[in-house]
Amino acid sequence: MTDSAGRDMPRSTESDEMNLVPASAQPPLSTDRFLIDESPGNEAVPMDVLFVGGGPAGLAGAIHLAKLVQEEREAGGPLGELEIGVLEKAEGLGEHCLSGAVVNPRAFRTLFPETGDERFPFHGPVERDRVYFLSSRGKWRIPAPASMRNHGHYLASVCEIVRWLGEQAEALGVNVFTGFPAEALLLEEDRVVGVRTTPAGLDRSGQPGSGYVPPTDLSARVTVMAEGTRGPLTQAYLDAQGIGSPNPQIYALGVKELWQVARPVDAVIHTLGWPLPPDAFGGSWLYPMGDDLASIGLVVGLDYRQRDLDVHVLLQRMKEHPLFSPYLDGGELVEWGAKTIPEGGYYSLPDRLHGDGLLIVGDAAGFVDVASLKGIHYAMQSGILAARTIFEALKEDDASAARLAGYDTRVKQSFIAEDLHRTRNMRLVFKSGLVRGGLKAGLQQVTRGRLPAGRVEVEPDVEVPRAAGAPAATLRSPGRHSVDKLDAVYRSGNSTRDDIPSHLTVGEPITGAMAEFYEHMCPAGVYERDGDELVVNPPNCVDCKATDVLGPRWAPREGGSGPSYKRM
Repeated sequence: MTDSAGRDMPRSTESDEMNLVPASAQPPLSTDRFLIDESPGNEAVPMDVLFVGGGPAGLAGAIHLAKLVQEEREAGGPLGELEIGVLEKAEGLGEHCLSGAVVNPRAFRTLFPETGDERFPFHGPVERDRVYFLSSRGKWRIPAPASMRNHGHYLASVCEIVRWLGEQAEALGVNVFTGFPAEALLLEEDRVVGVRTTPAGLDRSGQPGSGYVPPTDLSARVTVMAEGTRGPLTQAYLDAQGIGSPNPQIYALGVKELWQVARPVDAVIHTLGWPLPPDAFGGSWLYPMGDDLASIGLVVGLDYRQRDLDVHVLLQRMKEHPLFSPYLDGGELVEWGAKTIPEGGYYSLPDRLHGDGLLIVGDAAGFVDVASLKGIHYAMQSGILAARTIFEALKEDDASAARLAGYDTRVKQSFIAEDLHRTRNMRLVFKSGLVRGGLKAGLQQVTRGRLPAGRVEVEPDVEVPRAAGAPAATLRSPGRHSVDKLDAVYRSGNSTRDDIPSHLTVGEPITGAMAEFYEHMCPAGVYERDGDELVVNPPNCVDCKATDVLGPRWAPREGGSGPSYKRM
């Protein structure tokens, strides 16, 4: 057995043949680390409102709030000037953002009603959609489901969207702090009163080195959690508050590449089927991103049941398919990246999206519609609704949980909840496999979610048993367009220093089989099996959070660590 670079790998032992359950080795969430019962220090940076995360949700919320405050001042209203901050862990805006992306412009039009679509940071409108079912060598075009028809939508780079939103925010006086990950929420009893950032310049053992920079406290009357998928502070807050959901959140892992191509892609292409096994959920895409760029990627639900399934390697194999390879021939890989996506939908939304001094928006809340493959406009709209709630609350000088509860009402009355409710079981029915799931999903499309009736129950991804003996997921001979994991990490722009302390907490027991599972699960080569031992390479991490879903826990590290996406 060989890995994607052709190296020999340990063969499974007899004990490895039993089903493996990732939950058996996952450490518990370190709530005490991410929630600190302590007031901000005397030298804390004072903010009225702080958005933790500089993605579409956080920036849209900051922009809308700044506009509301500006309009209030111009009208002579009682609310004075507010200090609005956005805290982003990447060195530059957009560098940790990754998406397909086909964008519904609806939230842009709400946020900038005076601006036409042609002035938004889009590459152009979607002109054609094609959907295929693939075998290893063949393809069959199938009718595009109504939810995947993209007429009126636009092709875009989420990195470019975020940088553009950042410019609009700063022009309105929003304080954008890049390179500052949030280490913990600061609380006075149950009330969130700000955040503490991560220190920088720690050595491998976690002690201050020559370039040490201590953490910074930022105080806030309202803190908005916009930290994206599997944000640890959001997880810890929900856990500590006992906030559940009808179903647990489930996730997918997307691996994406941006190519400079000699043959322009003439349509938005989606596929089902190969290279995935029949009982795994997911699909691929190929999007035009201008005359000479194309986005290609593969998304796979993390409830897959094969122990050696490797999403990165499957993408490399997929690129040699006759549907894709003609577009990549003569081209060059420009960027590579990976990200987890919340897929649970309506029934996985937290029962409560607010707290005393806190709101939750975007991917942190799970606002993604798998049926339409959309999340950006939901994230932005949630930020807008949060801004309206905060504006009204601060006009009354009341940021209590009772006053901020209006945000939940706004979400429930918005197109976010309407769309997610209509497709509430669309992803979940695929728990019964591709064929049966596809039939049920078709029935849901026709009945607008009414059938199958009721809630399809699911288990957390980490509790799904993984079987040995799955089809090989390694590349025995690299294809013409393939890239191994180490080269892929280089293409992500990862510049994490080698002597940074580990931000990954590994549980026990880690058997050889579990180590091998982690090696395949991680798209960035962070984990390696060495005999029955697990070798961890933290600097390789691109913060996709797959590890946090299925294995070792992820925590924020010093600012600027991780990928540096420019056009993803």
